[in-house]
Amino acid sequence: MIEKRLNPKQQAFADCYIELGNIEQAALKAGYSKAYARGNAHKLVANVSVKKYIEIRMEELQSKRVASQQEVLEYLTSVMRGEQQEETLRGIGEGAQTISDIDVSAKDRIKAAEMLGKRYAMWTDKQQIEGAIPIVIEDDVSE
Repeated sequence: MIEKRLNPKQQAFADCYIELGNIEQAALKAGYSKAYARGNAHKLVANVSVKKYIEIRMEELQSKRVASQQEVLEYLTSVMRGEQQEETLRGIGEGAQTISDIDVSAKDRIKAAEMLGKRYAMWTDKQQIEGAIPIVIEDDVSE
């Protein structure tokens, strides 16, 4: 889990550094003096506990923001099966509009199926051959 040896100021620095990406600005925002931020803030990033905390937090943030392969495949499958809906604006007269949920179009369902098919190499005529193929050169040129 998260390193517990950080004092509150170090943790604030690490969180600010993740947000800002600038050592000096992060140190100032975390409450360090201007003189410390200018001359010594690099020591905070070099601190093993701070560095570990930043690595762990970055991994947590990354995993929350980026869809996994499984998540993408499940979403495409649900679109293909018509389990998803999309929002659309519809006019209701006199310039007024309302948002309605409608089923995903057949075109989008086909596209999802095509993308899944590509993932599983269902639509290719090419064959992928892997392995080492020996090359033999025969010297059959007569003198």
